[in-house]
Amino acid sequence: MTEDRPVKRSLTLQGHRTSVSLETAFWDEFQRLATERGVSVNALASELDATRTPPASLASAIRLYVLREVKAGR
Repeated sequence: MTEDRPVKRSLTLQGHRTSVSLETAFWDEFQRLATERGVSVNALASELDATRTPPASLASAIRLYVLREVKAGR
């Protein structure tokens, strides 16, 4: 299934362009969560980027955030 393959997504974090490769299901849920919080995807990604512990990737931080939020019923 092509929807199971990660797709490269462009983000701007603190004024710097970057990209993450995420599966559509994670990206869609990440967008929904950002909207619910009333922030942009870039702002939420910046927040996660600032709190992640390297060498964890930003994509992994986003996936784990989405998983935690979904498990919490948000």
